[in-house]
This record gives sequence, structure tokens and C-alpha cells, in this order.
Amino acid sequence: MCSHYQTLKDAELLLQKFGVRAKPVMGKYDMWPRYEGVFVRRPPEHDAGDEAVPEREAITGRWGLISALTRPDGLDKAAKLSTFNARSETAATSFMFGNAWRQARRCIIPADAIFEPDWRSGAVVPTRFTREDGAPLGIAGLWDRWRDAAGQIREGYAMLTINADDDPLFKHYQRAGDEKRMIVILPEGAYGDWLTAPVHQTRTFLVPYPARLLIATALE
Repeated sequence: MCSHYQTLKDAELLLQKFGVRAKPVMGKYDMWPRYEGVFVRRPPEHDAGDEAVPEREAITGRWGLISALTRPDGLDKAAKLSTFNARSETAATSFMFGNAWRQARRCIIPADAIFEPDWRSGAVVPTRFTREDGAPLGIAGLWDRWRDAAGQIREGYAMLTINADDDPLFKHYQRAGDEKRMIVILPEGAYGDWLTAPVHQTRTFLVPYPARLLIATALE
């Protein structure tokens, strides 16, 4: 699973590649769980009939989703959980991700690169994955919002993952003996449909990105 990625350095790419109108505060470039990062979504007010509401917006939220159903006395525990990745096979029925799934709160996480560990030599070698054409990655995710202890609304997101045991690229990464997982990278042409499709079509997007279109660079 992905626990480290690099977001975009250039906010202009959000306008060019992800169709948002306004630049958000970009925050950190190297992203780790619980950092504040940028994600792209369909605005919650999209059905209000207001022409001023854009089709997409980029906002900043916690990389590590906390469900809107979390009780106030459970917030501290929820904040300590590893909710930065969501297993696509179980997300719909899990407590943490189920609300976002049922509400079709899908998002796209823009990234220059993701990182996975290579254990094949017996020692971990961090490996950086990028698109072969140099364009940013658009990672499929879920988002949700909750009220913190002070009563303020906060928002967070998680990356969706799928099994990679048979993937020609990602099956070589992570620890031997562990199930191989990979994040879902969306084709650019699917961005709009991913954000707007009805809930029952969510799983149709959760497929491997072609390995030939990615470059893996070992960081010795």
C-alpha cells in the first residue's frame, strides 16, 4: 500500500490537468499519512442549481480519512488508525470508508509520484513510480468530513487500492509473503466520469493502470 507520495509542485497543473478553476494552498510536496494534502472532487453543492458552483474543486484535507459517522468520543482513536489507504474490496461495508462510498464521495489525488518498497535484494529499496510521459498521476480516492473536538468541520481523503498479485509491475514490490497491493491510477479521460458516476458504477473504475505506462526508479 502507498504510505508516501509527492503531490504537485506547480498549482497550474491542477488547472491544466484536473479541470479546477482556483488554485488551493498546496502545502507539503512530500506527503506522508496525516499530512494535509490536496485532492480534487465534485463540490458537495453541485446539485444546488447554482451556476457559480464549479464542476470540480481542489481543496486541502487530511491524508487519512475519518468517517462522518465517527462519534466525538471516538475521534482520538480514529485519528490514530491507518486510514490513508482503503481496500476497494471492503470499503463499501467498512465503518471508516462505507459512508464515503455510499455517498459517492469520490475524489482524485494529484501526484507527481508514488513510492513503494522493493525487498527483492533482502534490504528495502525505496522505489519511485511516475508516469512514462511525465504527466501527473490522478489517483482514485474517497473523501469524507467530520467535526473535530472543537466543533470545526474537517475533511480527509484516502487512496483506493486493489490486489496486485498478478500485476506485471507492482507484484514485485512490498514484503515477500504479504499480499501485493497497488493504488488505482485513473486514465485522464476517466476523471470526469469517476467524479460523477452513480455509486453502483464505482467498481468499474477500480482496475490496474497499464504497467508499460509507468516508470519505476530505485532510489539507492
